[in-house]
Amino acid sequence: MMTPILSTEAFAALGGPNLVYVRPVTGAEILASVPAAQIQGFELNPDQTLYAVHRADGERLAVLSDRDSAMAAALAHELAPVSVH
Repeated sequence: MMTPILSTEAFAALGGPNLVYVRPVTGAEILASVPAAQIQGFELNPDQTLYAVHRADGERLAVLSDRDSAMAAALAHELAPVSVH
């Protein structure tokens, strides 16, 4: 049996295009993956736990300071958030 290859768009549509997931991330992950210019002016502790909102294809849409804020932001943008532990 062959494994299907999905385009980014097809993968994002799985479970509905509005499905997003919220997962904990460390400040170190954000510092390592975001250009310095985008986080200038923000105090980030590498050990700090933040919460990232991602599309089904893995694209990070936002990072917030706590889980409740991340879930609320997703809902405010008419997205359907699920938690990933």
